[in-house]
Amino acid sequence: MSSRLFAMIEKEAQRQQENIELIASENFVSEEVLRVLGSCLTNKYAEGYPTRRTSGNKGRYYGGCECVDEIEEYCCDMWRKVFHTDYHVNVQPHSGSNANLAAYFSVLKPGDTILAMDLNNGGHLTHGSSVNFSGKLYHMEFYNVTADGCIDYDDVRRKAERCRPQLILAGASAYSRRLDFAAFAHIAKSVGAYFMVDMAHIAGLVAAGDHPSPFGLADIITTTTHKTLRGPRGGLIFCKQELAKKVDSAVFPGSQGGPLMHVIAAKAVAAEEACSEAFAAYIHQVVKNSSAMCQEFIRLGYDVVTGGTDNHLFLIDLTKTGLTGKQVQEALDQRHITLNKNCVPGETRSPQQTSGVRIGTAAMTTKGYVEEDFIRVAREIDRCIKDLQAAV
Repeated sequence: MSSRLFAMIEKEAQRQQENIELIASENFVSEEVLRVLGSCLTNKYAEGYPTRRTSGNKGRYYGGCECVDEIEEYCCDMWRKVFHTDYHVNVQPHSGSNANLAAYFSVLKPGDTILAMDLNNGGHLTHGSSVNFSGKLYHMEFYNVTADGCIDYDDVRRKAERCRPQLILAGASAYSRRLDFAAFAHIAKSVGAYFMVDMAHIAGLVAAGDHPSPFGLADIITTTTHKTLRGPRGGLIFCKQELAKKVDSAVFPGSQGGPLMHVIAAKAVAAEEACSEAFAAYIHQVVKNSSAMCQEFIRLGYDVVTGGTDNHLFLIDLTKTGLTGKQVQEALDQRHITLNKNCVPGETRSPQQTSGVRIGTAAMTTKGYVEEDFIRVAREIDRCIKDLQAAV
């Protein structure tokens, strides 16, 4: 490694060590995850699937895969254990976006209709944004939120009955309330649609019992393995057994080539960790920390979208402060507090500016923060915003 590149990495390591990390989609992995990510497994090509998989696949397309076959099968077994499920699982997606792409490919054709949550209301780029493959390949319809930012389940039902989608999607990247999977499943069944859940943000909470589970209700479930699961960056797809062959084919050869075996092994480490009592205690603290910090912002007079939080994140609507999300994000960067600008329901500014910020508690809880620490940070952010208001 060149001394220049090593210095860059060290600089980032120092930033991660010193900054207060509040980006809801980030976390800090264990030393064991890092060790496996840097292992010899990165050298191995393994297109295809372990030969003992029962989803009708043809096995691997390269020799010398007996060791990685064992690792991938173990990884699959461990993730089923994490979520107490007998669903089929594919651990090969390189990311949450890849997982969603393959999930759509498995049951839809281009031009089919998906009913999902709009990006401005808390959804994700891959949930139908016009600049993303999902919005380009499929006909998108979006359900609305109520005046306080909560999902309007009556609107979900009305839209489903009107547009008769082939797939209804539940999941979000910036939504602070529990998702009613049973309500979504009932609506999907009533119109003959597949029901898919993207639980990337809340997967750790589902694993620890701090959020209702979509297993047994959804046909397809995707997630990332980082965020609240505190594993390597990557994706997973779970599905009912009757969709296993379609899902596997949609991942390989449908949308990916060789799987990243070092990442799959690191996913297995994360699954082992997620089965522990320590992980459950960690997630419980994440939720308590999020609630305490959110309530402090409300006490300080800020507008919190939905009026509170049930999970690891919340959004602050900065409209009445006169500031943009970008201004606040950049000012906090100077104070070594990291968060991200975010659109809010009814957004009037561009995605480059936004009217809100998103705050998450998973990463700093990993560093040992408790409620009092997050209340202190909320007050620091408040001081920064007031200073910024005075300066503009």
